[in-house]
Amino acid sequence: MAGGLQNRHGGGRRGAYRPMAEINVTPMVDVMLVLLIVFMVAAPLLTVGVPVDLPKTNLPSLTQPQEPIAISIKQDGAIFIQETPIEAENLVDKLQAVAKNNLESVVFVRGDKGVNYGRVMEVMGLLSSAGFTKATLIAELPASGRK
Repeated sequence: MAGGLQNRHGGGRRGAYRPMAEINVTPMVDVMLVLLIVFMVAAPLLTVGVPVDLPKTNLPSLTQPQEPIAISIKQDGAIFIQETPIEAENLVDKLQAVAKNNLESVVFVRGDKGVNYGRVMEVMGLLSSAGFTKATLIAELPASGRK
């Protein structure tokens, strides 16, 4: 009977092991916080485009469901599609290739505020003559107009 009492109250080897039923969430929280910091640091670096000094305007921002094609015109008149430099005579062919001949693609034209207005109109004319109907000029909000 002495042996029966020992096993019944957990004194024997068989009843001493019990699995841990707690979930430790601390490592998961640590990983999530590290990922959050990584994405917060990386997000500003993901902006595509050539650095240009955009003019200020009070118009509201546009929201688009698909990623637009950006054409940038630097102050010296150099033209870029996304970040690739391109000559004006090759602009339409390259743009149609990038847009996969979809003339309904949204095209953003980003012109430096110091660029010659005629150069911006030349690019807009090329877009219009190629059949792109959704070309939009991009500007920045003035510092007092930001919310």
